[in-house]
Amino acid sequence: MDVSRRTVLGGALAGLAATAAGGGAAASAASASDPGGDDFDWAAFLATADLRWRRMPTAWTEGPFLGNGFLGSGIYAEPGKNAVRINVQHSEVQDHRPQYGALFGLARLPIGYFTLEPVGAITGVDWRLDLWHAELTGTITTAAGSLAVRAIVHTGQPLLAVEVRPSEGERGFRWTFHPAEAVSPRADPVWKKAPPAGYAANPPAIIRRAGDSSLAEQPLLAGGEHVTAWRDVTRGGTRTLYASVAWSHPERTSAERALRAVRTAGEFGVLTREHRRWWHDHYRRSFVSLPDTRLQSFYWIQLYKLASAARRDAPVMATSGPWLENTPWPATWWNLNVQLECWLIHGSNHLELDAVSRALGQYRANLSGQLAEPYRADSAGIPRTTDLTLDNGISDATSGFPVGIPGQDPPVPEVGNLTWALHNVWLSYRHTLDGGLLRDTLFPLLRKAISYYLHFLGPGADGRLHLPPTFSPEYGVDAPDCTYDLALLRWGCRTLLDLARELRVSDPLAPRWRDVLANLAPYAVDGNVYMIGAGVPFAKSHRHYSHLLQVYPLYEITWEQPENRVLIEKSLAHWVGFEGALQGYSFTGAASISAAMLRGDQAAGYLGELQQRYLEPNTMYQESGPVIETPLSAVESMQDMLVQSWGGVLRLFPAVAASWGDLALRDFRTEGAFLLSASREAGKTRWLKVHSEAGAPCVLRPGIDGELAVTDARGRAKRWRRLPNGDVQVDLARGEDALVHRAGDRPDFAVRPVSPGGPGVPWGLP
Repeated sequence: MDVSRRTVLGGALAGLAATAAGGGAAASAASASDPGGDDFDWAAFLATADLRWRRMPTAWTEGPFLGNGFLGSGIYAEPGKNAVRINVQHSEVQDHRPQYGALFGLARLPIGYFTLEPVGAITGVDWRLDLWHAELTGTITTAAGSLAVRAIVHTGQPLLAVEVRPSEGERGFRWTFHPAEAVSPRADPVWKKAPPAGYAANPPAIIRRAGDSSLAEQPLLAGGEHVTAWRDVTRGGTRTLYASVAWSHPERTSAERALRAVRTAGEFGVLTREHRRWWHDHYRRSFVSLPDTRLQSFYWIQLYKLASAARRDAPVMATSGPWLENTPWPATWWNLNVQLECWLIHGSNHLELDAVSRALGQYRANLSGQLAEPYRADSAGIPRTTDLTLDNGISDATSGFPVGIPGQDPPVPEVGNLTWALHNVWLSYRHTLDGGLLRDTLFPLLRKAISYYLHFLGPGADGRLHLPPTFSPEYGVDAPDCTYDLALLRWGCRTLLDLARELRVSDPLAPRWRDVLANLAPYAVDGNVYMIGAGVPFAKSHRHYSHLLQVYPLYEITWEQPENRVLIEKSLAHWVGFEGALQGYSFTGAASISAAMLRGDQAAGYLGELQQRYLEPNTMYQESGPVIETPLSAVESMQDMLVQSWGGVLRLFPAVAASWGDLALRDFRTEGAFLLSASREAGKTRWLKVHSEAGAPCVLRPGIDGELAVTDARGRAKRWRRLPNGDVQVDLARGEDALVHRAGDRPDFAVRPVSPGGPGVPWGLP
């Protein structure tokens, strides 16, 4: 291999290609006929982001994690024992007692865990989470010898596989399964959340043998079950544990499926072939490289985490993803968490993981069924918390909240959660221009979500349309003309009018939507600072940025409107100036708002604070229990620094940190269904390539000074023109490419990692 051509990561990487054995390290090489293609060793590149452990992790915040969107496993020391815990959890496993609400009666249920129990006392570990192969490898050293370990949760099968090659002194190691009590984790007294009257745990699991396998059958009081099956297979010098989980409701049919999975599982090396192919394709769908080694590693770990936690046909991610630990949050949260979890799928070109669009379409009946009876015929909404079918059950003050009714007293839960969730669906549409998604899900559901608001809008003495008191997520008090709801209502009406034009439909509600846009009450502002709502100032520390949605992510109020700059700047400073209640996603929100203000160093500063103050050694995050959205949303903040495509303009490198002199992108997905590739060298954009999937209008803000050359992949001139503000409009039909660079320059269009920089300490426990 011509190492100097294949990688610019330096001689330290020369030996890392060995980690790709059996996986195909060779990348698709760029050539004259493939400008903007990869020209590096993917396995060696991703090896620099691998998590490593030279000390035994003692909690889920420290250890390796594996998953496939359904089955999940976190690995760490069994507390108080000479053993390693390997958790078994599943995103579909939940209770089915709606009378106790989403957080108890419909809560996700813990399943249990295996312990690997060595013969001798554990004296050390040397583990590596190989991102390229999505596989944990390494050794456990004991007083009696050693155990070489490999583990995967198979990407295409409901299967956890752990291969152990023991030394002579460790041949007698044991596996033991420990079933968990099937009760909502929120019922744990540590959380001080009293269960509803009459709520009780499900009966204990039944453990039995089934021929060459074992079963833990967990019956549920409401009918149905979940079953864990496992099998310990010896082949030559190795023992392999195969484990699978199946769930069914209301029938009890899980045992057969779980047993089939463990009995038909192939030898570990055979299993990894399909598994590795899927993961290699996953990573290659896009590419980002930046000169901050620690942050670059974090980016790729989150793409691993995302694909471990999400699949289009899996449940929308609960707050902990598939890794259910003891938590007061055993459900899916819709007042911020879901929205933030999924933003990174767009820029990273992973729309195949979009469970939100699929679930909102599939369970749309529940979105109307949980409104009060008078509003169900024409409206829809989503509660703060739901199960995997978007059901909240029968709610009370301890177990969750239905969709609120504006003007209620006492304060009501949020009414805008569905509209905000549909902004995610709109983003998926805008990044793909998928007409089916627009026609079948986005337009009809957004129409119903906005119709719910329309029931409560009324004229005031000033002639403007006003909302009665509603609830800004978690601020604690209701406010009339709540900023959160006004922003979503404006965005929803404007978007419905745009979508109706795209669909070429004449909707009878269109005049009402136009009336709202013309006459809706303005946002409440006090001293150039956005308020929670009319008469309710932002006056205390608050982790949510829901009162700033009109700035980000809705881009209704933008930095490109000079008259709004002071308002945006002061509102951001005012919000983060109250320190006490800020949490990790406060800093990802502040970073993205800073990027919208074109302040790259400020955005990078907020991400630095996030890393230093809130992220765990394995990049997980917690607020009491596991909360998955914050690390994933940090990737979106990074993407906002690299590319912004709102408002019909593709802005390249709009807010990068000054220290990011070199950058590389490939197939970064943008609104308009474009794939953007680019290279930045020594602080200047050298070239960009844009590929059009749908033939939408293409307007670029490339950030390249001087005269431009705009060509196709063969170097032939493309039709383009400079707009009055300096942007570049390029004529691109569906399937066509355009390459842009300074006239007279002859850039190398190959995409390669940039030279590493900054502290290179790996994540994990090095």
